[in-house]
Formats: sequence, C-alpha cells, structure tokens
Amino acid sequence: MNAALSRSDFIRLTASFAGSLVLSAGADGCSKPSQTQQGLVANDGFSPNVWLSVHPDDTIAFVINRSEMGQGVMTGLPTLLAEELDVSLSKVTIEVAQPEASYLYPGQKEMNTGGSTSMRDSWLPLRQAGATARAMLVQAAAKQWGVDPSTLTTNVGTVVDASGRTATYGSLATAASQLPVPQNVALKSPDKFRLIGKTTVQRPDAPSKVNGTAKYGIDVVVPGMKYAAIARCPVFGGKVKSFDASKAKAVKGVTDVVQVPTGVAVIAGNTWAAFQGKSALVVEWDEGPNAQLNSEYMFADGQRLARDPSKGVVALQRGNVESVSGKAIEGMYLGPFLAHATMEPQNATADVRADSAEIWAPTQAQTRALLRTMKITGLPAEKIAIHTAMLGGGFGRRLQSDYIEEAVEVSKAIGAPVKVQWTREDDTQHDFYRPMSVNAIAAVLDEGGRIAAMTHRIVAEATGREYRPKQFGQAHGIDGSALRGITDAPYDLPNYTVTYIEKEYGVPVGSWRAPDANWNTFVVESFMDELAHAAGKDPVEFRLAHLQPGSPAALALKSVAQRAKWGERRQGGIYQGAAIMVWNGSVGALVADLSMNGKTPKVNHVTAVVHIGTVVNPEIVVAQVRSAINFGLSAALTGKITLKNGRVQQANFDTYTVLQMADAPSIDVYPMPSQEHPTGIGELGLPGIAPAMGNAIFAATGKRIRRLPFSDSLA
Repeated sequence: MNAALSRSDFIRLTASFAGSLVLSAGADGCSKPSQTQQGLVANDGFSPNVWLSVHPDDTIAFVINRSEMGQGVMTGLPTLLAEELDVSLSKVTIEVAQPEASYLYPGQKEMNTGGSTSMRDSWLPLRQAGATARAMLVQAAAKQWGVDPSTLTTNVGTVVDASGRTATYGSLATAASQLPVPQNVALKSPDKFRLIGKTTVQRPDAPSKVNGTAKYGIDVVVPGMKYAAIARCPVFGGKVKSFDASKAKAVKGVTDVVQVPTGVAVIAGNTWAAFQGKSALVVEWDEGPNAQLNSEYMFADGQRLARDPSKGVVALQRGNVESVSGKAIEGMYLGPFLAHATMEPQNATADVRADSAEIWAPTQAQTRALLRTMKITGLPAEKIAIHTAMLGGGFGRRLQSDYIEEAVEVSKAIGAPVKVQWTREDDTQHDFYRPMSVNAIAAVLDEGGRIAAMTHRIVAEATGREYRPKQFGQAHGIDGSALRGITDAPYDLPNYTVTYIEKEYGVPVGSWRAPDANWNTFVVESFMDELAHAAGKDPVEFRLAHLQPGSPAALALKSVAQRAKWGERRQGGIYQGAAIMVWNGSVGALVADLSMNGKTPKVNHVTAVVHIGTVVNPEIVVAQVRSAINFGLSAALTGKITLKNGRVQQANFDTYTVLQMADAPSIDVYPMPSQEHPTGIGELGLPGIAPAMGNAIFAATGKRIRRLPFSDSLA
C-alpha cells in the first residue's frame, strides 16, 4: 500500500527540539482550519494533525489530539504509529495536544472526542506519520554507512544492515532531520503487522488507574488554588432573584461569595468548606416559565404530537406507504430523559489573569472550552492554555463546557486560581440529558408475512441544533442525530416513511453514549420482534428475510445466532432475545439470555458479534463492547430522569441507580475478521441490549414492553 503525502502535509525541523527528528503529518485532503473564522489563529501555512518526535535517547514523543476516558485511545492510537515506525509501544510517551488548528483531522472543525471516531479518523494519518519517520531514519543510516537504503531493515527501534550492523533510531535522529521528506511511503500490509490485531499489546494507562496514581481532573492542584461550589436554580432556565451571603460567609474557610451566570459561587480554602458554605447560602430564585414542568405532561404531549399527521417533517420517504394493504400492527414507544452519571462529577480548574488564562479540565471538547474561555475573558487564543486531564467517564457529558465556563467565571471574579467542584446531586440535577422521546411506529404485513410498508414518527428534542447549527438549518428542521438507528437501520423496506417532530420542553439535552441510536434501536428492534410474532415467524429468520444476503448485518446476525445457540431449548427457564445494532458504519448483533425472578428480569449472558473493520486492539474491542452493554443494561433496567414542578426528582445513586456488579451478565464478544478501514467500537454495543432484553422478556412473559425503564413497566 502506498500513501501519497504532499509537501504541505509533512515535516518541519523545530529548533526547540534540537537533535530530534520532529514530524507533523496530515492526511490527503486536509484543508485549512476553519477555526480562523471562529476567532482562532491558524498556524503558519499548513494544517498537520499529528506530531511525532524521535529523540536522541531513543524515546518517541507523540502528541495525541483525543481525550482518554477509558476507551483506550492512549493505547490504540500510539499502536498505529509504533506499528509503522517499528518501535515498542513502551518507548512512546504521550502528551495531550492543545486545541490548535494543527491537530484537526480533515473535515473537522473542532478538537474533541466522541462518536467512536478516534480510530477511524487516525487510521491512515498516524500510520503515514510512523512510516515516513521510519523511511527517513533508514535513509539516514544508509547515508552514514554508504549503502543502498533498500538493503536495510528495521527491528524495534534500530536500523539493521545485511552484515548485522545496527544503529538506534535515537542515534540517527539528528541526521534524519536534515533529509528531505519522502513524498510516498509504503505502509505495512496486514500480514506484516506486529502490533495491530495482537492481544499482547497492553494498555500503558492501566497500571496508574489500578494503583491510583492516574491524575483525573478532580486531582488537579495548582499553587494558590481556591475551591468553589455553586448553587444553581432547581428549575431549568431559572435565575437568581437575590441572595444573602452572611450565613455562608460564617462557615469557617469560606472566603468569597460571588454571583456567576449559572448561580451563586461560594469560594473557600477547601472543598468541604465550599460545600458547607453553599448549603448555608440563602438564595431567592426566579424559577421562570418551567416551574410547572412535569414528566407525565411531556409524555402525554409527545403522544399527541406523534399521532397528529399535520406535525413534523418527512426525513425519509421510500416507495408509497399508502399504496399497500394487509395486516396492520402499531405501537407507541416512550423513552425517558437519562443522566450520564459519570463516576467523576464535573469539575474544572481555572487561573484567569489579565493577560493569560490556563484551564485544567477533564474535557471531551477542547476547542469548545477554548472558544468559551475567549468569550468570557476577552483573551486571544494564543494566550489561553487548555490542559486535558484524564476523564473519569465521559459518555458525551463532557462535550459540554458549562463546568469549565463556571471555573473561568469564578477565577475571573476573584482574581485567583480556583477549582469548581460539583457534587453528585449537582451532576444528576443539572445534566445535559439524553432527550426523552415518543415514537409512533406502524407497519403492514403482506400475505407472506413480509413487511409491505412501515411508518415511523419521532418526537424528540434536537441535540443537533446546538452541536451543528448550520447543518441543522440546512436540513429544514430535521435533526439527523435524532434519527440514528432508524434511517440507517439495515432493513430492506420497499415502502417506508420516517417523520421527525422537534419538540423542546426547556430541559437541557445533549449527546449520551451512542446518541439517539441508544433509544431508537430499542424501538426498531422491539417492533421487528412484534412483527415477527405477528407474522408467525422466528424473530431471527424474520430479520434475515429483510436483510441483504451477505451484508454485514446479516452475517453478524447469523453468526451470533449460531454462537448463542438460538432456537435451542434452554434449561432452567432461560429465554432469548435478539437485536441488530448499527452505529456510524459499525454493525453488530447480539443475543441476550434472560431469566425471570417473579417480575424481576435478569440478563444472565450476552453473546455479541461486531463488524468494525480492522481490529487494532482485540482486548480493547472486547472491553468496549462489554462496557457498552453494561452501560445500556443499567439504563434499560432502572434509568430515568423525571421532573415534577420543574425539578429533577433524582439526585444521587440511591434514586438514579446503576447496574450492580451482581447483576452484570457474562458477555462473549466476537469481532468479525476484516482488513477494512476501522469504523469505531465505543458506542456499538449499547443500542442492542435494551431491545434484546425486551424481546427476551416477551419470550418469557408474553408482555411487550414499550416504555423504559423495565423496572417501571414490570412493577
């Protein structure tokens, strides 16, 4: 394989790295950063997105442009580089990039981490960077020894000639940095991979997470730092009417009380004093127009809209659903708001000065944090540093920068560095939630039991309005994110209409792991099960009859059915449910084995088959699928955020419960063999578990559940 690299894609020798070979590499088609339009400063003429340096001491420095939140980018991405460079992964040190234009991938406008895109976007650029560096080191050795470069090979950080003579990369770095950059480099063929696809590659971040030395945002301490807790209005959209700080200031350790856009900040010498001061603070709120908001009203309103044919915008239309007749089946599905419930509550540390600002935060969205800091402080981008800490869970919550903005506001107000620390209650009651959704779905079966027509009407808030306002406007009110798992479902339906109805209730919403597909797949796959039973067909065979033969979805479903022994009579009251899942080019299928203890379901085992292109690290793939299944199972069983009188009724893990270890199923994961471009694995395992579980509950009880969580519907 050859990868063409233009001059603008490659290399500069930087004086500050004297004696080192320093490379930056971009992919073909890398365009000028658009951040200039947003107030950022572009670099000096080209837009690289990777930085690699080979130092004389044989260490390799890699600046990564993604956040590590448990998904393994600090293992997977360096593996690409180390594979082509031919070095040990243990030789690669990692530093997280600043949100500069240099580190954007083609087509991206922000530095962020989400959507299972890290491996997909990095697959070629990082391999090209490693292969080009290796080629230059080989050329340097050939020049030094007076031989043809084609006679030389490399072996884990050394260049070797036919006689056995060797030179380390570090010893060649200075000479290599003086050479012209090759325009074309050959990438390894898959049969030559030494690291990619191997189970022997261990995660370098694992030991520090196990022994407690890993530094998360909550661990950040800077000299002279103060601590802040913020009282926020219990009703979304409410504001401070007045406040009395006297009781808060009477708490030992409290030094300041200041009003900020999101509420009133209590500043102290330690976190506990800040929390105590916040509890003592007296605030009168203007609760605004959402003070009477209730969940049951929203669900009733959503069902009214879903049934009203005058509402909505047609997002997909195939064939003519009005032209067919047959056996009609319909269902109304209701999904609740969900919180992210990251183990590490939101926090950020800021040091805002007259001429500079530094931020330390566990963030998925560095560019957004930078832009918001620029707006608050009035400082240019080059005067602001964003330090990315390890994330104690992200799941989309940390694509928002509200907690960072609070730290910047407070630091600016008091003229000192400060850490804003949220409590678990703050986190649960002031999240950007997975939108609630109401779905009206209907189908007609022909005489042969096939789907002749289907209609699907979705009522949900648009998360895309905030993230992608331009695209949202161009789509005439259709939020593409809200349709994931529906318009990209793999089924071959000749007559099919999808209608989107945007409805905003005043509750802040945002991306939640496998955004929108996490709910939409429950609707589609549960309804496919309904149709299969209505047609008198086996659910797996029914799905296969509506899939293209040989497609990834069909192959995954066949494979998982075989591995899970689908259709074989199980012992001990075990019932099975199946589902197909898709996410952003990744495809999979799973089967849940479930038992019932009275009205309480328990998923005992899950078998999953995934098609994600080339598997870079098999252990991470298995871990991600298991993680996503347990995350989705937790939400399906008990997850819900409800509102009464404008207030979120859940607060901590006693009222917003998550899956207990004793309830976690055993999970077998089987990646399908592939040499195709990787498509991403962080989200894929989640969307399928709720419908597979619901379908297994139907098999066990005959009860079709169309409203989550299961704990409410089975009570």
